[in-house]
Amino acid sequence: MHIISQLVFILILAAGIYLFSAKVIYIRKNILMGRDESRNDQPKLRWRNVLLLAFGQKKMFKNPLVAVMHFIIYAGFIIINIEVLEIILDGILGTHRLFAEPLGYIYTLLINVFECLAVGVIAVCIIFLIRRNILHIQRFISKDLNGWPRSDANYILITEIILMSLFLTMNATDTLLQNRGYGHYAEHLTGNFLFSGSLQSLFNGLSSEQLATIERSAWWLHIVGIIAFLNYLPYSKHLHILLAFPNAYYASLEPKGKMHNMPDIQKEVLYAMQPELILANAPQATAHKFGARDVMDLSWKNLLDAYACTECGRCTTACPANITGKSLSPRMIMMKTRDRLEQVGQKSKAMQNWQDDGKSLLHDYITEEELRACTTCNACVEECPVSISPLDIILQMRRYLIMEESNAPQEWNSTFSNIENNFAPWKFSPEERDQWAKY
Repeated sequence: MHIISQLVFILILAAGIYLFSAKVIYIRKNILMGRDESRNDQPKLRWRNVLLLAFGQKKMFKNPLVAVMHFIIYAGFIIINIEVLEIILDGILGTHRLFAEPLGYIYTLLINVFECLAVGVIAVCIIFLIRRNILHIQRFISKDLNGWPRSDANYILITEIILMSLFLTMNATDTLLQNRGYGHYAEHLTGNFLFSGSLQSLFNGLSSEQLATIERSAWWLHIVGIIAFLNYLPYSKHLHILLAFPNAYYASLEPKGKMHNMPDIQKEVLYAMQPELILANAPQATAHKFGARDVMDLSWKNLLDAYACTECGRCTTACPANITGKSLSPRMIMMKTRDRLEQVGQKSKAMQNWQDDGKSLLHDYITEEELRACTTCNACVEECPVSISPLDIILQMRRYLIMEESNAPQEWNSTFSNIENNFAPWKFSPEERDQWAKY
């Protein structure tokens, strides 16, 4: 019976690892569809960002109460799953509480710490469910989250409550069986644990055989639930649990709001102002594509941002354009980018090679109205807890509209024409610069 149980466990574990790995490879392939961009400078500063922004949740502490709760649910869930190592080894080797005897009292101490975190995770998840579904906080009831995104968040919170409850149930029944000296449970005496010990009264009336059934059921449901949760992550906004770390590492280290100039355009302006610099035999300029029309035109970091988005809505809440009723929502910019990237990835996978489907991120997913509402104030970039820059995507698509499609409001076109011809926004020639003071 033990051998069959071990084989079943190994098969489930292998299937879980295979499916998760396949999805990770698929996501990586999608991200690498983007343009190449170097983000390997200043490694010490980048690792500091990982520590402070990804694990330390530094930006969240603008609201200390929410930050503490988020840290408990985020760090707590990760730390608790160190315990999964023992469960996996027990499942493979057919043992029970493999680390109990070698670690002794340290083992009991660790499980007590894990139980404290588990109770914290359960409490915070309940609070977050109330915040999302009862208190009607604006960024959680926004139409941005209509449909699957709202359900996804609730499913994850409920799943975490169930997994932590199974962990406590497993410990409560296990220690109760130890106290009764039942079977192999009596071989590893750990003593009662802090929180699960108080749950023993719920099971005292059951027979030892029933307790063993509950303990084994909780053990199996806990580990299978974690494997299922791991494979659900890549399909969920909660993928940020994993991608927050590389996203923080590769975050831009340049001052916020710095825009990258286009060398070819700089040359054109320079030659217009100083034509003597043009070489008579200068090579023909190479045709370039300016800005971004589709996800393939964005950088790989932009696409990593899209997958790392938490959909928390802090960017949209801080956006002055959104606050004044404009259609722009930085959160939706990231969600639409991810949706388009997933569509391109699925079609590329089916066709073995990407073929134009007649759609693009610009126009079909993100409208001109959204892009033109942006004031480039960087509020969205400042607010994002995982170092995402919706503004970078907005700027690249606006650049495409202007430079490739010549698509701008008439007022803008007049200004562009004046700058091109007169080197100023006004309709005065350079020789009439003294006239500018009158206007």
